[in-house]
Amino acid sequence: MRLGLISDTHGFLDPQVAGLFQGVDAILHAGDIGAQKLLLELEAIAPVTAVLGNNDAGLDVDLTAVLEAAGRRFLVHHIVNPEDPDRSIGERFRQARPDVVVFGHTHQTFHQIRDGVMFINPGYAGRPRFRLPRTVAIATVSPEGIAVDFHPL
Repeated sequence: MRLGLISDTHGFLDPQVAGLFQGVDAILHAGDIGAQKLLLELEAIAPVTAVLGNNDAGLDVDLTAVLEAAGRRFLVHHIVNPEDPDRSIGERFRQARPDVVVFGHTHQTFHQIRDGVMFINPGYAGRPRFRLPRTVAIATVSPEGIAVDFHPL
């Protein structure tokens, strides 16, 4: 199973995303979406699970999402501290017992395993600004494990 991972679009869907996410089974958007229409654009590519970011007031999505993909449990939440997920996600993290946490907010890619949980931040995918690199990621989930590839925009 292939999952497109994206975050911090802030209302802008880069035209490259459709090609990069071609053939993914689902898309996880880790917040700071910016506009409901962006989710509709992503839905044209693959089914979308999205969560609220700190700039997403008024959007009709949940603060946190938990889903199963290829036998792995994914938790998606915008602001996560991988060094202390219990503090940043609280009871939701303890209850979900995820294999993978997908988050955003920092505008920087991140991919580490901590205490048996894989933490992934696909990076910043919005309009070019602050000279930040812009990226998305694809997670390939199989019985053998999870491979994550970051793609520049």
